[in-house]
Amino acid sequence: MKVKAVRLYGKKDLRFEEFDLRDIGPDEILAKVLTDSLCMSSYKAMLQASDHRCIPDDIDKNPVIMGHELSGVIVEVGDHLKGAYSVGDTFAVQAKMYFGERITSPGYSYTEYGGNATHIIVPAEVIEGGYILKYDGDAHFKASVAEPISCLISALTSAYHLAENNKDHIMGLKQGGNMAILAGCGPMGLGAAELAMNMKQKPKRLVITDIDENRVQRAKKVLKPQNGVELIFANTAGKENEAEFLKGLTGGEGFDDVLIMAPVPAVIETADKIAGLDSCLNFFAGPTKKDFYANINFYDVHYNYKHIIGTSGGDLTDMKEAVRMIETNTIDPSILITHIGGLNSAAEATLNLPQIPGGKKLIYCNIDLPLTAIDEFEEKGKSDPLFQALHEICSRNSMLWNKEAEDYLLAHGKDIMQ
Repeated sequence: MKVKAVRLYGKKDLRFEEFDLRDIGPDEILAKVLTDSLCMSSYKAMLQASDHRCIPDDIDKNPVIMGHELSGVIVEVGDHLKGAYSVGDTFAVQAKMYFGERITSPGYSYTEYGGNATHIIVPAEVIEGGYILKYDGDAHFKASVAEPISCLISALTSAYHLAENNKDHIMGLKQGGNMAILAGCGPMGLGAAELAMNMKQKPKRLVITDIDENRVQRAKKVLKPQNGVELIFANTAGKENEAEFLKGLTGGEGFDDVLIMAPVPAVIETADKIAGLDSCLNFFAGPTKKDFYANINFYDVHYNYKHIIGTSGGDLTDMKEAVRMIETNTIDPSILITHIGGLNSAAEATLNLPQIPGGKKLIYCNIDLPLTAIDEFEEKGKSDPLFQALHEICSRNSMLWNKEAEDYLLAHGKDIMQ
């Protein structure tokens, strides 16, 4: 069948193109991709190409399909899988997969399996590994965002603090502690904050920083205190002594958990300075440079039990928990999304992702639509009835993307294959 996809051929070489997709085998699934949310990890992979550990060496001849935060619906089931999977089932995917010592992921490793495509073939090894998860939520796009949510669950549950004997580790956030999310008013920071307020072990106080006032104001609008957690937003731009200012928000106690959301040495060093006794710092933001350094006070590591960790991706357990939290409406991942586009906009958006302001860019993979900020729907609606309708729908939903808007777009958007 004819399909369209965004494929990677080399460093910064992304191509949106049409090609033939073969028939599936007896242990494979053919799926229609509904949505894919763009991830900064895809931008980094595009820069690295085959230098990335999950991307094959021969992509110049056998290009891989980009995109790993996808949701799909099953179109055809291989003969050996009938009964276990059904046509029409919607699914989310676990991105990072382990096959012995080999690590793979859609969007990095496969020529026929990735999020930026109209249709894909789910490989037998992915199905056998249990890496596609049935999804019963109320909107398809939330299944896409389950993948980044799973990465955040991994980050929060990987934090640890010491038991009274100063040896045993108590996993998770410090119950009733102070938590900071630095450079945190972007999509992943907001997602982490919402999760932290809904974890079994949750802080008493959560401080989210940023240096962009527009991002701070949007964050205040879309994220509210939950479950008794005190929520503080702080614009730290121009603060003469940022660390002292932030510690002051805790009454001088310092922070028990710090999540670092930007690969900037100054942000890491601020995290180091605001850490309290028996603190845990998670360097969540992955750098592209392999020789990336920042100054850390190792006196505190030795005498004040400061722990430094880094997490990347989530495992299958994290993904299952993300899907559960979304299906039960424990969290609302809509707050992460600021832009909507069709598959035709995915390549350019990925190439320029760091320069596009806002949060998550959500791609509808069978729709032809320019990448557009939700805040721009009203202006575009003056000349385009589709955007007028989407603006009216989003206006009724606190200017957040939602199921009603998704249903309208899927019903009235232009088919990418036309």
